[in-house]
Amino acid sequence: MTTHNGSLEKVQGRYNGPELEQEILSYWEENRIFEKSLELSRGRPRFSFNEGPPTANGQPGIHHVLARTFKDIYPRYKAMRGYYAPRKGGWDTHGLPVEHEIEKQLGIFDKNEIEEKVGILEFTRLCRNSVMTYISDWEKMTRRMGYWVNLDEAYYTLDNHYIESVWNLLRRIWDKNLIYKGYKVVPYDPRIGATLSSHEVSLGYQDVEDPSITVRFRVADTPDLSFLVWTTTPWTLPSNLLLAVGKDIEYSYVEANDETLILASARVQAYFADQPHKIVKTVTGSELLGMRYH
Repeated sequence: MTTHNGSLEKVQGRYNGPELEQEILSYWEENRIFEKSLELSRGRPRFSFNEGPPTANGQPGIHHVLARTFKDIYPRYKAMRGYYAPRKGGWDTHGLPVEHEIEKQLGIFDKNEIEEKVGILEFTRLCRNSVMTYISDWEKMTRRMGYWVNLDEAYYTLDNHYIESVWNLLRRIWDKNLIYKGYKVVPYDPRIGATLSSHEVSLGYQDVEDPSITVRFRVADTPDLSFLVWTTTPWTLPSNLLLAVGKDIEYSYVEANDETLILASARVQAYFADQPHKIVKTVTGSELLGMRYH
């Protein structure tokens, strides 16, 4: 390697990636490269990006690095294609993760007890304060990975202006008949009296032994004939609308205890090994289609 005075300088044999990355990050910050890229492209076709906000009351993990890499790629691509691409950061300050964090700190997990001993206003204040606990960690991670986003003017979902803007958008979408009211089976937490998102369910997920049950469904107009149905989700039975059968699976009509039961042939011994029974006939699942039950 030749320097400005013609002398040779020893080239390091090892590549120090972290050091090089820090040099580039420092250069970007000292020279306001992100800000200048926006200034130079102002007035061009616009590509706006409002970050889908992470919850800041927990420390960032490697999966956040992956997600933010995707978030960074598209605005950069659009900027290189000549677009004016401002990026606005945000913080998700709603949801059960925030409340669970404060419940753990207080050691209270009953809503009525929280209302009596802490009070709703104080509990809300603690939640508001907690969402900003790890902001500095998030900002360090954002800078370190080279993610270009405006955090100085980040939006907060607890801000009334943000909340009102969401309601305003929902009203506009409703007026255009782009959303409708319907029904959906979702996880429900009886303790808090609210539905749960898949993310909120996973926060308290644990492997447990959950016993299954076997239920009789009487065949319509045939009092002594029933389907023998196995389920691991008994809480869905009140809303049951149909039974599922495999069209190519073999099912047996089994006489036992003065009644006839229909079940998969492969499960007959599991249910009737210790009692007298008789297989009357076998059919495929496709032959059971259309049968009605109570």
